[in-house]
Amino acid sequence: MKAVGLYQYLPIEKPDSLVDLDLPKPEPTGRDLLVRVEAVSVNPVDTKVRAPGKPARTTPLVLGWDAAGVVDSVGPAVQRFTPGDSVFYAGDITRPGSNSEYQLVDERIVGYRPRSLRVEEAAALPLVSITAYEALFDRLGLDAAGRSSGQTLLIIGGAGGVGSMAIQLAKLAALTVLATASRQESIDWVKHLGADHVLNHRQPLPQQLEAVGLKAVDCILNCADTDGYWDVMADVIVPQGKICTIVENKGTLNQQLMKLKSATHVWELMFTRSKYQTADMIEQQKLLDRIADWTDCGKLKGILQETLQPINAENLRTAHARLESGTMIGKLALKDW
Repeated sequence: MKAVGLYQYLPIEKPDSLVDLDLPKPEPTGRDLLVRVEAVSVNPVDTKVRAPGKPARTTPLVLGWDAAGVVDSVGPAVQRFTPGDSVFYAGDITRPGSNSEYQLVDERIVGYRPRSLRVEEAAALPLVSITAYEALFDRLGLDAAGRSSGQTLLIIGGAGGVGSMAIQLAKLAALTVLATASRQESIDWVKHLGADHVLNHRQPLPQQLEAVGLKAVDCILNCADTDGYWDVMADVIVPQGKICTIVENKGTLNQQLMKLKSATHVWELMFTRSKYQTADMIEQQKLLDRIADWTDCGKLKGILQETLQPINAENLRTAHARLESGTMIGKLALKDW
């Protein structure tokens, strides 16, 4: 089968940073589905795993943690899916990724894909939808059914993939959403998705909050830079408020700032359930089905901005370079082999 992977961890401008491969087609066992991958999308995790600084490999590493496709065959313990089912999923960081014609994935982290979307649009949704949903409703404790109505949520990095989904999910939950963006196209994007207020992350946030009548916010979802916003998050969170971050910190985080306000800081990593095979792993299947239903009934908008074709090393290098530029709005997908 065709695949794209790496043997060496190199800067993306190097031709060998991602290479075309020919690998054996895997066979499903247990609760695994073998999915024929029709489209994939890229996320910051792809570029972080590929980043230079690690020793060369003797076996290839296949990246990719977003896919949409069709079930080709199933393991003997599979309970829900059958060959021919159209599915979408983000996968498992501990297993070979989706940048291959066929991929094995546990059925408990797979959902039926939205019927109203093209396959590449569906492939743009899983990782960011799971991350945003878990961040808001599992980590921050907000209520998806609207019982948190009126609470204020600041999303730092509103125009990226996770931010794009978090804005929409927060509006479904009847929250007041403030999202950061700086360029006109990203400002227009977050407004299109439903943000009530847009703040410029290149300017001080406390003064901008005051300008919209707020001294502090109830919750913060930081999708951009944990270290860079740590102090300002502690400044603008309400006493006993909650902060969720998704980007790993590089330095020491001063917990005293959180202690003074009895503020809660939580992490969100959508791979936790699959990596540790948690007892509630199937919640991601339910979550993806919910995202598909909300999309099909018009409650959620697709966030795909660009599609490259076909899926190959050259186009994936282009996609990684776009991500690393820091200017991506929404998502970029690739389709067909």
